[in-house]
Amino acid sequence: MGSKKRSNDDSTELLENNILTDSSTVMKKKKSKTDKIDTVANADSDTAAAAEAPGAASSGKDMEKKKNRKASDKLRKRKAALEKSDGLPASLPKSRPVDVNSNSDEAGEESLPAAAASSSLPLNYFTDLASSDPSVREAAADSLVLKLQEIQKQYEMLPDKESADGGLMLEAEKNDGLDNCAPHLRYALRRLIRGVSSSRECARQGFALGLTLPVSVISSINLESLLKLIVDSLSVSSSMKGQDIKECLLGRLFAYGALARSGRLIEDWQSDKDSQIIKEFTNALIGLAAKKRYLQEPAVHVLLDFVEKLPTEPVVTHVMEAPELHKWFEQATEVGNPDALLLALKLHEKISVDHPIFSKLLPVPFSPGKFFSADHLSAIGNCMKESTFCQPRVHSLWSVICNMLLPEAVVQSEDVTSIPSSSKKQKRNRKSNPVEEEAANNIRNFCEFFMEGALLSSSHDRKHLAFDILLLLLPKLPASFIQHVLSFKFVQCLMDILSTKDSWLHKVATHFLAQLMDWVKDDDTKRVAVTMALQKHSEGKFDNFTHTKTVKDLAAEFETEDGCTLFLQNLMNLFVDEQHVPEEPSNMKWSLEPCSLNSDQSQTTDDNSEIGSNEEKDSVGTTGNSDVLKSWVIESLPGILKHANLAPEAKLRVQKQILKFLAVQGLFLASLGTEVTSFELQEKFKWPKTATPAALCKMCIEQLQLLLSNSQKIENPLSKGNGLEQPDDPVSYFMKFLSTLQNIPSVSLFRSLNEADEKAFKKLQETVTKLSKEEKNCGLSADANKFHALRHLVVQLLLQILLHPGEFSEAASELSVCCDKAFSSLDLPKGDGEGEADDEEEPAVMDVLLDTLLSLLPHSSAPMRSSIEQVFKYFCQDVTNDGLLRMLRVIKKDLKPARHQEDQDSEDLDGDDDEDCLAIEEEEEENEEMGETGESDVQTDDSETVTSVVPMAVDREVPANSDDSDDDDGMDDDAMFRMDTYLAQIFKEKRNQVGGETAQSQLVLFKLRVLSLIEIYLHENPDNPQVMTVYLNLAQALVNPSTAESSLQLLQRIWGIIQKKIFKAKEFPKDESMEFSALATLLEKNLKLAAKPFKSKKSGVDPSKKKQSAAWNRHKMITNLGQNSTYWVMKIIDSRKFSETELEKILDVFRSVIVGYFDTRKSQLKIEFLEEVFRRRPWIGHQLFGFLLEKSGNAKFEFRRVEALELISETLRSLVPINENTQEGSKKTMKTHLKKLSHLIKELVAKIPENKARRAQVRKFCGRIFQMVSSLKLTNSLLKGLGPDGQTACESALGDLFLNLKNTEH
Repeated sequence: MGSKKRSNDDSTELLENNILTDSSTVMKKKKSKTDKIDTVANADSDTAAAAEAPGAASSGKDMEKKKNRKASDKLRKRKAALEKSDGLPASLPKSRPVDVNSNSDEAGEESLPAAAASSSLPLNYFTDLASSDPSVREAAADSLVLKLQEIQKQYEMLPDKESADGGLMLEAEKNDGLDNCAPHLRYALRRLIRGVSSSRECARQGFALGLTLPVSVISSINLESLLKLIVDSLSVSSSMKGQDIKECLLGRLFAYGALARSGRLIEDWQSDKDSQIIKEFTNALIGLAAKKRYLQEPAVHVLLDFVEKLPTEPVVTHVMEAPELHKWFEQATEVGNPDALLLALKLHEKISVDHPIFSKLLPVPFSPGKFFSADHLSAIGNCMKESTFCQPRVHSLWSVICNMLLPEAVVQSEDVTSIPSSSKKQKRNRKSNPVEEEAANNIRNFCEFFMEGALLSSSHDRKHLAFDILLLLLPKLPASFIQHVLSFKFVQCLMDILSTKDSWLHKVATHFLAQLMDWVKDDDTKRVAVTMALQKHSEGKFDNFTHTKTVKDLAAEFETEDGCTLFLQNLMNLFVDEQHVPEEPSNMKWSLEPCSLNSDQSQTTDDNSEIGSNEEKDSVGTTGNSDVLKSWVIESLPGILKHANLAPEAKLRVQKQILKFLAVQGLFLASLGTEVTSFELQEKFKWPKTATPAALCKMCIEQLQLLLSNSQKIENPLSKGNGLEQPDDPVSYFMKFLSTLQNIPSVSLFRSLNEADEKAFKKLQETVTKLSKEEKNCGLSADANKFHALRHLVVQLLLQILLHPGEFSEAASELSVCCDKAFSSLDLPKGDGEGEADDEEEPAVMDVLLDTLLSLLPHSSAPMRSSIEQVFKYFCQDVTNDGLLRMLRVIKKDLKPARHQEDQDSEDLDGDDDEDCLAIEEEEEENEEMGETGESDVQTDDSETVTSVVPMAVDREVPANSDDSDDDDGMDDDAMFRMDTYLAQIFKEKRNQVGGETAQSQLVLFKLRVLSLIEIYLHENPDNPQVMTVYLNLAQALVNPSTAESSLQLLQRIWGIIQKKIFKAKEFPKDESMEFSALATLLEKNLKLAAKPFKSKKSGVDPSKKKQSAAWNRHKMITNLGQNSTYWVMKIIDSRKFSETELEKILDVFRSVIVGYFDTRKSQLKIEFLEEVFRRRPWIGHQLFGFLLEKSGNAKFEFRRVEALELISETLRSLVPINENTQEGSKKTMKTHLKKLSHLIKELVAKIPENKARRAQVRKFCGRIFQMVSSLKLTNSLLKGLGPDGQTACESALGDLFLNLKNTEH
């Protein structure tokens, strides 16, 4: 239908253009001649339509062709007649003129008067009006209106207008009411009206503009007639369908819009206030809007645009009196007409009077408060809900409603009150603004009754509308209103949508969330309000449910002190169940409000709290926030400062606020009411109305530990001057704060302590005080680090006593004693008789401290372990050999029983030379019939035989009987003291469990923590002789099969420490306390380890691929250990100035390894490893070169001889350098080894390998030797050594390579 309509328009337009071109010279015609023009136009239209109809009859086509030919003939004749006339210029447009006279052979026609004949309307005006270029359209409209003004002016000057009208009607009939308009103007109006219905390019915009201008400047145009002409020209007939109907209706809308914007309606009313044109226009426009829904909103905008230009009087007396408007408003609430509501709101805004026409849409009397009341929102709910029809575009109604919800006064007031520089007194004393209160009430009602009640509980389209409305509100929304907008139901809806990615609304919700994040980007107040709303209504699980990082990102964007403080205060208020979160930071600082110091008050405000306590207790229960939400609050507190880039002073202030809150909520309870005021601190403290569960109190303590630990990492004690007061330190401030709260009678610890814990708690408090004094007295000395680290550890231990009562009292007492003994300047209280009883033989203070640290490791939290590591870092230089061995014993300890302990002990004492000191033999070699557990245990015991290697061996304190039924009676008190306390606990726990799996996992965890201390020791003491002890014990643990079985993580951790802290360390032990024999023996064991073959387990069942892969990886790790250990031990040997006799023993070790390599297939020694050893220590390769040649020439296995060629070649190259300065020396050395070289070559060529790669290696080696011999002029000597048989074999195997050497004369 659309293509046919355009075809008709184009045909008609073509004929009209041709007629218009020659209209100024056409003679007077009768009215029937105008009908002929229409006939011709209709004929062309029918022709176009027929061309598109495939089923048209051939006779019909012939008739159309005849009509077209007849019209063309008439046009040609007319053109010839015009050329002969005197009224036209010589050059005419080339378009074909259409003769409107049906009888071309009639008598001569009279011409138009000269004035009319001289006027013409260029065709390009109408064409340019449809251009997509706005400037072209505007220029065409301007030119058109100027031309029409000129034509109309000439027409009005004619004395006989009747004769002019009758001469050429151009489709403009006399009864159209435009009698005072020139024919060209009447034609132009008709064509412009038809043009606004065209969908071609920008025809509607251009023709609407072209219609607006003539109507606005040519007063001769009658508006009533023009309205009738618009209806008649764009009427919808019964034969129209689909697109044709839509184009006609849209054309009428654009025509009415042009008429409204022309200003003529207002001018006519001003000239005649009784004129009904405005009422008729309103009726026509509203009647058009009622035809189709898609016409309603643009029609309302046309009417509103017109009403804005009108005075109030015609709006009341004409616009609002239109019958169609009354009918429209009457039915609006029933059918759900959002456009009627929009029009009513704007009209009421215009007239500012309560008119009866608004009775069903607006409250009487009108006010925003009544408009957003629950009853009225229920009445107009249908109108607002039906605005979803225009999605994805948002209906214009919502911008008006949003402006009503958030008037400018509220937005400006919010901007003023959110200025950070405003004083606290001004914020406190600022009276509530009635406008703000009304706006808050309005938006609360709107969100509750409409958003939640009508949209969020309805279809997807209406939920989409809810998101769109909030996006409109966001730019002007004050932070204090966020709690109403992001309500419980909305947040729940948002979470449901975001949790399902295939939801239809998922993209909508994601876009809303992105816009929300962008909105709060530069405003901490809004960011806090949004974060609180999301978490409060999701029970602290918004990120978990939505699978996003929204809350995490919001909490990480606070970069200023004000922002961090505001977030902190909101979190605290959320924790203590303050449902209303004020927007002002000053109102939230519950812990900073000074109390009024009246003389009749007691030390606390317990009396005031007790007054309302009985009344409040009955209402407590469901008002509190959930424990999950409170746990999120607790976890978020230490992270506030994580991303904030604050000055040290500002960071300390925020830290103190967090510290006080965690201490109050985690450590203490108020026995009277929920509020207590401290006069000493000038602060008021609050607790939730419901008692805080013990689990949350523990969380507070854990976060308090984390906060103190983080402050320790940031602090640098040596950077503090003597003039800096200690209370600025978070630890000192915490202890002072703790002491102050303990002195308040109505405040008590959240749990009661037993006598031992209470005694330890008080002793630790005193210890911290003394340590603080000593640290301050030390100033910038190095001892300040030790005091500082101890002070942090003591505070962490104090908190651990509250977390785990009954477990740390003994460790606390020991730590206090260590502080007392280690620093004579401390005057710490002594125990009740404990000090006098141990005067006989007291262990070293560092041993006691180390045992205490080890006993604290198993059950300690991450912050406490960090403090332990800091203490160990500053004291590790004082660790005794005994203490270090106890730490290493923990790493090697295994809970599995050693079934053949006695037999293995006896073997160890025998010192069998074949026994592997580093436990490198697989368990299958020891006892293949034994199960996996027994095999592993045997190897564990074998690993301890390394103690015979060095004099500083580790004393094995293994129980005599280690079966599962054994008890600890075999250990005396001294052994229990030396053995780590936690290991004894592991033994006890193992007896009470089947299989001991839990004990094993705990032991692995303990080993990992001890390894961290050992790593610190190696880092701080890289050149200490004890590094060798650490290396030997860690190597034993690494090669022990039970280590890999217990934990792969433990195995990798040990290997990482050995590599990074021992092998790759810049420093290494250079002390001469380690004897040469021990180093030689250690080197021999490492070389055996590097040559250790991989053996799969001999079993009837094939092991799984996973076990095979794990075994192979472990084998590679052990081989790598042997190789790197060899490099490291050789570095130590080279650093010592040993005699030649001692170094010869080192060479003997390598000779034995080379013998094993050439004589057995079992050796897995990599030839590349020996190359690296010879490269790093060239003297070894030079001394062993002759032996290497001999063993290679007499090798039992051909593949070994070929593999060693590269090693021989590289060693010979370094041994015999060929240059002018070393020619004689190299020649002499070469002669020494020439006989063995000749023998090796004879063996190689006599048994040339069949493998292509090995054969290439032989040729390459021989080529190198021949080149060196030739360069040193020793060819004849080599040939002599080869002998006739050898030369023959060389010629046969090497060919030209040997012949070239033989032909060389030397």
